[in-house]
Amino acid sequence: MIYIPKQNEPLVTHIYTADPSAHVFEDKIYIYPSHDLEHDGPDNDNGDQYKMEDYHVLSMDDLNSPCIDHGEALHMKDVPWVGQQMWAPDAAYKNGTYYLYFPAKDKNGIFHIGVASSSKPYGPFTPQPDYIKGTYSMDPAVFVDDDGRAYIYLGGLWGGQLERWPANKYTPDGTGPHPYKPAIGPRVAELNDDMISLKEELAEITILDEKGNPILAGDEDRRYFEGPWMHKYNGLYYLSYSTGTTHYIVYAVSKNPKGPFTFKGRILNPVIGWTTHHSIVEYKGKWYLFYHDSSLSGGVNHLRCVKYTEIHYNPDGTIQTIDPYGN
Repeated sequence: MIYIPKQNEPLVTHIYTADPSAHVFEDKIYIYPSHDLEHDGPDNDNGDQYKMEDYHVLSMDDLNSPCIDHGEALHMKDVPWVGQQMWAPDAAYKNGTYYLYFPAKDKNGIFHIGVASSSKPYGPFTPQPDYIKGTYSMDPAVFVDDDGRAYIYLGGLWGGQLERWPANKYTPDGTGPHPYKPAIGPRVAELNDDMISLKEELAEITILDEKGNPILAGDEDRRYFEGPWMHKYNGLYYLSYSTGTTHYIVYAVSKNPKGPFTFKGRILNPVIGWTTHHSIVEYKGKWYLFYHDSSLSGGVNHLRCVKYTEIHYNPDGTIQTIDPYGN
């Protein structure tokens, strides 16, 4: 029997998948998730439970079709600089080439962002021998604007090590700000046309409340934690991200892809499991949220499954909040 996933159901069940980055390439939906592995290791705030080491690419001809697993597209053993933990990836298309962006720890345990390329959206991908110079932390998301300029967004607190990089300088014992100080923001930089190097240094993104004040570090319902994603709707740039500890997917809006961004609200309420990570894509005139939860594993935090659901915009451009288990 052919399995065709419906909204809010796992796309695949034969492997555990998480952190889905969805794109429309060649009129199909391609999903670039991380690949969760079963193990009995430690579970802690540094993310040691997430021992992912390779990537599979998924695709659907349309949303009424089976989800195809194209097999292993890249493994850490094929990337010279990687030591461990190939976490949430993203993909982009430019110059007739598909690019896979991925975070991983180097041999010294420090996260950076690598890139691999392929002539096909499903790979296999050939990695660059070293990570992208000037990058750090995790959760890369690459946005190619209407004018062809490409931007990389990244950053994650705690296990993602973002606190260790104030002013782009590595500080092993770096800690986050006081709860009443402005929160740490994600980073952004424009990519060169080669799509494998930065055109400029990473810059911190400012996220403001409706009154124009910075979101504070103690505001865990709204402050940035990890998983940035960028999409464009009606000429505005939507930065969405995870709040981490409070388990929301939220968003902020700007007229500039580098911000500052003004906080607008929640997209997704908490799911089963600790982490929440997503992407947003338009397909045939409708918009969809791809996300994950731990329902397939019965709630095991490091064994997740990718799902999708339609999102709806209000006339003023705000996004209606989704209850992942509601009607």
